[in-house]
Amino acid sequence: MIFNHIITALAGLTLFLFSMIRLTDVVRLHVTSTRIKSLFQYAVKTPLYGLITGIIVTILFQSSSATSVLAVGLVSSGLISFFHSLGIILGADIGTTLTIQFIVWKFTDISPLFIIAGGCAWFSGKERWTHAGEAVFFFGLMFFGLQIVSVAAEPLKDSSLVIDFFTHTRNPVLGVLIGLGFTAIVQSSAIPIALLVILGQFDLITLENAFPFVLGANLGTSVTALLAGIAANMEGKRSAFSHFLFKFFGVLLCLIFLSPLTALVQTVSSNVPQQIALGHFFFNALLALLFLPVLGPFSRFLVRIMPGQEEVFLIWPGFLDKKYLSDAGIALSRVQLELERQMILARRMMNKALGMMSSGFARRHYRDITCMEDVVDSLQKEINDYLQNISQRPLEQDMSKRLFLFTSMVDDIEKIADHAVNISKLSELQHRRNVQFSTDADSDLDEIKTLVTENVDDALSLMREYNETTITLIFSREERVDQLFKEAKERHLERYYKKICRAEAGPIFIDLLINLERISDHCENIAEDFGEIKGK
Repeated sequence: MIFNHIITALAGLTLFLFSMIRLTDVVRLHVTSTRIKSLFQYAVKTPLYGLITGIIVTILFQSSSATSVLAVGLVSSGLISFFHSLGIILGADIGTTLTIQFIVWKFTDISPLFIIAGGCAWFSGKERWTHAGEAVFFFGLMFFGLQIVSVAAEPLKDSSLVIDFFTHTRNPVLGVLIGLGFTAIVQSSAIPIALLVILGQFDLITLENAFPFVLGANLGTSVTALLAGIAANMEGKRSAFSHFLFKFFGVLLCLIFLSPLTALVQTVSSNVPQQIALGHFFFNALLALLFLPVLGPFSRFLVRIMPGQEEVFLIWPGFLDKKYLSDAGIALSRVQLELERQMILARRMMNKALGMMSSGFARRHYRDITCMEDVVDSLQKEINDYLQNISQRPLEQDMSKRLFLFTSMVDDIEKIADHAVNISKLSELQHRRNVQFSTDADSDLDEIKTLVTENVDDALSLMREYNETTITLIFSREERVDQLFKEAKERHLERYYKKICRAEAGPIFIDLLINLERISDHCENIAEDFGEIKGK
């Protein structure tokens, strides 16, 4: 009988964790690339804005770990600075307390309504409702999983062993360690704290015994960010370590003042489940109050003990301002500056992708490339919208030509970024299948990669300064790339027939050649566009 209840509870926890992960994936896939990224624009203005951003993003994700990992990834990708990530991380910790409050408000009881409503919208066949319905479905399923846990846990209220374990005073440090270990394993602080709330609903635990578990769960949630930070650059490592330090010093402080803090929470509410939820909220609010005013000195201290500086690339347009639209010449010059920024990011993506093909697949670089792809896509939309606004005004013929050609360049740069993503995926596929190219194949690739890299560098230089010689060099290299592409394919087929190359290496090798050749094509397009702008 007890075994059945345990299995049922574990099934409910599995459903909760699965639904949380799927909800996070749905929000990230359908919202992150535009709306979430736009929120981070405000995050870098002040630490307070970063705090608010972290709260909002975590409410959408329903996971502080997901927000923290996203922040570490953006820092590692060079899209926000280490300093600006700190406010987001503090806000993420506050945002996650809402999930626990939902449980106290008995969202578990009405979770089937969310599942039904979300499922109907998801399967309605109407695109505008599909994504929202999917999110609502997994939101409801998440709390339905906890409802299953609650049903399975109800018989525990008659168990003298369970009552004795949770109601007798225990060592607070032991409670912290148990909460830390549990959260580190399940990668979510919501699960252990939700279990505490459920136990509180059955009068199986008091706040005095629950609060140390809550502190440990909060400390444990920093483990996910630390794991993400292992593969990040120095800026990302600082963000992850900062998250741990916030939690560690907060737990230490709360343990010192455990009795008065517990008494304070108990004066606010007499309901144990609400007390647990409030304790969770007060802890994270306390962290924000303590660290938000000193994030500047704190970040400088971290830089001093973890030295290293990374280039930061803004995730939104840095030059497109509506105030320049009154003068088409100035507005178009601002567009060219933004195109340069977009090209820098596409080149960074390509270099990372090619680096993985040469030195081996790296999850960190793969994640960085996907983060940067979102930004390139967002910049494409922003630049096109700005060009559309310019086109609404009377333009001279040369201005109209520049506008038209800039529109073409935006697409060429975005496609270069797309091919960089394709190359990174091929690297992942090569790593997963343990495919090795022959020495001759690597030699063929090296020459083409060198030429393509030089073309991308020169295409970027044209955006900074027009040079006819540079255009000629791009055309010359592109002809050479086309020739080498054809020869490399023929040599590969010859090696394949001679059984020198493994069969599974062929599609990866050919796809890699195609993506490199097309990157060079887009560089040639950019060179042609600049030649036309100058009337050549």
